[in-house]
Amino acid sequence: MTRGHRITIERSGGHVRVVHAGQVLAESDRSLVLRETGCPERYYIPPEDVRLDLLTPSGTQTHCPFKGTASYWSRPDAADLVWAYPDPKPDVAEIKDHLCFYEVEVF
Repeated sequence: MTRGHRITIERSGGHVRVVHAGQVLAESDRSLVLRETGCPERYYIPPEDVRLDLLTPSGTQTHCPFKGTASYWSRPDAADLVWAYPDPKPDVAEIKDHLCFYEVEVF
């Protein structure tokens, strides 16, 4: 990792829900919270707790030097709303295949 850059991952300990356009896309008590230098907290949700039937894989991929290559999913009204790391770097292996959304409710 780059000097001063840090990533930590732990169980969120709370209930996480993702709602988009009035529809629940995910709900989990098993999410992971990833904290990364310079970025907002992100919640990574196991695929079993995500309504994958409401998402469409997109062709978008991005690369993070710390986490690896991300794949994305969309909704008809929201391109690339969700991402995951199918083959993350070893330092963040816990997030493998967990899905992450831009906006989540935590309670």
